[in-house]
Amino acid sequence: MKGFLKSLLASIVGCSIVIGIFIFIFILIIAAMSFGSSDKYNLKDNTVLTLKLEGTLSERVEPNSFLDLIGQNTDLEIGLDDILSSIKKAKENDNIKGIYINAGAFAASNASLKEIRDQLADFKESGKFIIAYADVYSQGCYYLSSVADKVIMNPQGNLDLHGLSSSPTFYKGLLDKIGIEMQIFKVGTFKSAVEPFMLDKMSDANREQVTAYINDIWSTITSEISDSRKISVDKINQLTDSLQTFKLANASVTDGLVDTLMYETEVKEYLKDLLKVEKAKDVRMASIKDMTSVSFVKESNSKDVIAILYAEGSINNGSGKDGITDKRYVKEIEKLKDNDKVKAVVFRVNSPGGSAYASEQIWKAITDLKAKKPVVVSMGDYAASGGYYIACNASKIIAQPNTLTGSIGIFGMFPNFEGLTKKVGLSFDNVKTNKFADFGDATRPMRPEEKVILQQYIEHGYDLFLTRCSEGRNIPKDSLDHIAQGRVWTGNQALKIGLVDALGNIDTAIEEAAKLAKLDDYSLQDYPKKGDFLESLLSNQKEEFATKAMKEYLGKDYELFKTIKEIKEQDFVQARMPYDISIR
Repeated sequence: MKGFLKSLLASIVGCSIVIGIFIFIFILIIAAMSFGSSDKYNLKDNTVLTLKLEGTLSERVEPNSFLDLIGQNTDLEIGLDDILSSIKKAKENDNIKGIYINAGAFAASNASLKEIRDQLADFKESGKFIIAYADVYSQGCYYLSSVADKVIMNPQGNLDLHGLSSSPTFYKGLLDKIGIEMQIFKVGTFKSAVEPFMLDKMSDANREQVTAYINDIWSTITSEISDSRKISVDKINQLTDSLQTFKLANASVTDGLVDTLMYETEVKEYLKDLLKVEKAKDVRMASIKDMTSVSFVKESNSKDVIAILYAEGSINNGSGKDGITDKRYVKEIEKLKDNDKVKAVVFRVNSPGGSAYASEQIWKAITDLKAKKPVVVSMGDYAASGGYYIACNASKIIAQPNTLTGSIGIFGMFPNFEGLTKKVGLSFDNVKTNKFADFGDATRPMRPEEKVILQQYIEHGYDLFLTRCSEGRNIPKDSLDHIAQGRVWTGNQALKIGLVDALGNIDTAIEEAAKLAKLDDYSLQDYPKKGDFLESLLSNQKEEFATKAMKEYLGKDYELFKTIKEIKEQDFVQARMPYDISIR
């Protein structure tokens, strides 16, 4: 009897635990569903769209799953697509009277900033107001905010207008100290991605190209600030060279870069005046997140679709969601090719390149897609090297003036750890059946004949890259070789030499796609489809938690860790821009 009661009690406890687990999971799923399917934001009269510019900008941001649910997601990442659509909705919705730009610490590249600035300029055509405020204007945020009707700054703030610079990091000295030799194979005089591993400073060719493109980007920035603020480009450069605006807030007003100085509380009072309301509660502020649940007033119901295929990040082999993986994107492209409702595709490329092999696979898929329907490329911050490879055969290519593109070149890097292994007292021996059986052994330097074989392989890859670009752009191969050689060009420069067809933003590309497909009315659909909240919650969270932990532990050094990780996992043949290209 004692044994029976004991077994019964154990069974009851066991069942209770199992039932408890199921209840917990059920509650979690219900909470996730309610969290992920919130009601649409109710836009009321006298609403102001607030563009709070802080954190990091990406092309698109997937729903954050478990971290959101438990309130531990501290990452500030904003999707460019959400910002642009919010501004478009604000323009057409009569309940929204204007836009308030609240500029903070915002990490975004120059082409993306221009994309937002262009959309704000289009918004101004509605006659609605735009005001901008910042405690401290970073250079990028000021460039974006200068399009506003009124630029306001905190009386104790400053405006950091200092010009552009690029400061690559060189690893050769460190590698020499620890005994690692990077054996380099490349084609392209300007192919500078390998320079950090073989030099301790920029080559003359690299210095030439970087000087050319940062000056061209700066020219675009200053000319647009000049047009908006009615200040000459020469004066802007004089102010930049003196750093006068960084020292004194009043100087920014005197020089015309800022309209007035106010504290943030005073800006809120100013908004009341603009809206002609007496009480602060009558000023309704809608965030970018609020606007994601608001529908377009003039949303098309057409069954004809223009698909926007987003491709952001490094190009790699595989089917994962990290970056642009060949198997995943080939599959997405084939779906678009076979979908009869999709009449044209805008291929949004924001990539510095990556695996040459993976780039070729995506190029082939785009070529097959183009045979059935128009494909228009919209270039983001980068569409260079492998990023240009996957774009070159499109029906049309649209770039921003300060997009970085081209970089038509190829390289391979193979580490030799012999020096390191000797330092730590390791030695190796070898037995082999054939002459090249130990080919690729990283514990010894390559033999001369192996180097010849590899250089020939790299040159074949470059010739294939040139062929793809030559056929796609209808430029003779010999002529293309002169503007290739791994050289990076801005969108402005690329237009002049025939690498792109026109300058513009993603809307320009959509209009061109509609024109090529002969569509007067169409709806837009984004691909790859974003996972919903529940799908994200139930997916494997290991990588998300690991990334968050590494970011918190390493801080600013996380980007260096990410670079080393990419080098370790990459294909040995790469079509890629410099790893640490940074324009500040």
